[in-house]
Amino acid sequence: MGDSRSSAVLGALVALGLIVGLIGGGRYIAQAADIWQQSSRTVTVRGLAEREIPADLALWPLNYTVDADTLGELQKGLERDRERISNFLLAADFNEADISVTTPRITDHARNTYGDRRPELRYSAEATVLLRTSNVAGVRETVSRVNELVREGVLLSPTYEYRTEFLFTGLEAIKPEMIAEATADARRAAQQFAQDAGSSVGEIRRATQGYFSINDLDSYTPEVKRVRVVTTVDYALED
Repeated sequence: MGDSRSSAVLGALVALGLIVGLIGGGRYIAQAADIWQQSSRTVTVRGLAEREIPADLALWPLNYTVDADTLGELQKGLERDRERISNFLLAADFNEADISVTTPRITDHARNTYGDRRPELRYSAEATVLLRTSNVAGVRETVSRVNELVREGVLLSPTYEYRTEFLFTGLEAIKPEMIAEATADARRAAQQFAQDAGSSVGEIRRATQGYFSINDLDSYTPEVKRVRVVTTVDYALED
């Protein structure tokens, strides 16, 4: 008799525990589902900032070639043409400190000749006078007058390797403003999305800054650069 009562009490306690557990488990599941639903309510958007900025540095390599039959004549020709190019740049109001000269590359054609065939002139040399200047406008203007050197007898030999380059070196100064612009652009996109979804934009969950790119505006205006940056931002959505 006593055992029957004990078993009944124990069964009731077990049943009560199961009920309490189910209720508590149900609440936990409901809370977890609510948290998951809230955490999944985000929108990922990209923001763009773009500027057109003039280049602030020009690199102008004037590569030239000299031919001669002796090394002495070759050296004199190199010095003569280097002086002509330097004087041409100085006359265009560029600073002497911005002009440098590379070591010449000399070729002995006699070593590359087979049989009895003798080259007309044994030696040739290439050298480069490099102008590195912040006077970008001056370079653009002076490039169009480079034929003046040809008329003086300078054998210019421009190639893709020796092309004029225009660079923008002031990226660090504009980075903060452009990142702010890209982030504001991303928020506008998020606000439009939230408006269409009947929500509002909350806090930033995550933000990733893309890399900055600097390219020529186009092939005809390399002295103007297009600077771009893209940011990716995750915003929370709120009711």
